[in-house]
Amino acid sequence: MSNTKELEEKYDLGTYPKRDLVLVRGKNAIVWDDSGNEYIDCATGVGVAAVGHCNDKVVEAINEQSSKLITIYGMFYNDVRAKCEEKLMQIVPNNLKRVFLCNSGAESVEAAIKIARASTGKKKIISLMKGFHGKTMGSLSATWDKKYKDMFAPLIPEIIQIPANNFDKLNDAVTDDTAAILLELVQGEGGVRLLDREYVSRVRELCSEKNVLLIIDEVQTGFGRTGKMFASQLYNVEPDIMCTAKAIAGGVPMGATFVCEGIELPKKSHTSTFGGNALACAACLATIDVIETENLCSAAEELGEYFRSQVNGLDLESVREVRGYGLMNAIELKEKAGPYVQKFQEKGIIILLAGATVLRFLPPLVITKEELDKVIKVISEVLA
Repeated sequence: MSNTKELEEKYDLGTYPKRDLVLVRGKNAIVWDDSGNEYIDCATGVGVAAVGHCNDKVVEAINEQSSKLITIYGMFYNDVRAKCEEKLMQIVPNNLKRVFLCNSGAESVEAAIKIARASTGKKKIISLMKGFHGKTMGSLSATWDKKYKDMFAPLIPEIIQIPANNFDKLNDAVTDDTAAILLELVQGEGGVRLLDREYVSRVRELCSEKNVLLIIDEVQTGFGRTGKMFASQLYNVEPDIMCTAKAIAGGVPMGATFVCEGIELPKKSHTSTFGGNALACAACLATIDVIETENLCSAAEELGEYFRSQVNGLDLESVREVRGYGLMNAIELKEKAGPYVQKFQEKGIIILLAGATVLRFLPPLVITKEELDKVIKVISEVLA
């Protein structure tokens, strides 16, 4: 065991299931281990490194900002934060007018739940089975998988889950005390499962009719991952509240919760020590610049279509379904997927699971077609 492994095994709390790999360096779609072996990264920190590892523009922005001002609390105005908030508001759905900056996806969802309750005066939140929204107490209450929840019970009782894509069940669940409906348009941890477009449209109509807020969780789908800046653009739907994080700042911890016109909170009601710090905001500005100037949304759309068509063309007996949008894709198998992760790693490809039978692929949006072809070749070898 290397010294790195020994130290982590000794001191880390141990809540992460470790892979036998010490990663020490990354550039674009490639990461290297401590022995110099290289891997095509189709995990990217669960979708975080969307513009690639150590993107030149992001690194430059971080270096420049770190020599000026790293952190500044939200009670003070800041030039970089102001520019960041302005830029964010230019790229989100038009109906969203204000933003709360935080540090992670779970925090973004946590804020959304509090905002929904405070602004409506109602308590009940409805989320979906197979949904994943984080592991803090509020976001965990909205998450489906009991393996994450049961040991921490009791959670927030007014948050319930119902089956996805079943409008009648959703309609029946809405009451006069329903503050919000919380959706992932693509359920990432739940198997990269796509919500039906008609269902999402009807949910939006229901929320408007019943005076219920629609919260869309774009933590994993946001910032170009699905071939659009946000998945809501694929579905032609506008959320009342939108949660984002992961790819927002090129790997620097950051999250953001956006709200529509008319939603307000009192001073001091929800704050964050590190939220909107100057370093994260500089990284965010650089990340968005890379996505826009390098047309990474279009690249994700085109490469994603290519990936799915090529994998489907392999006609593999072990594959039940290939699905996804952009560069957020899954291969569902007819058997347990876990043993295949190591086989991919041995052939130089890092991938993720998304449930017991699902292999998940979240490569950087800057991955080249040649690199993607290597991934497809390994898929044909490993799953043959």
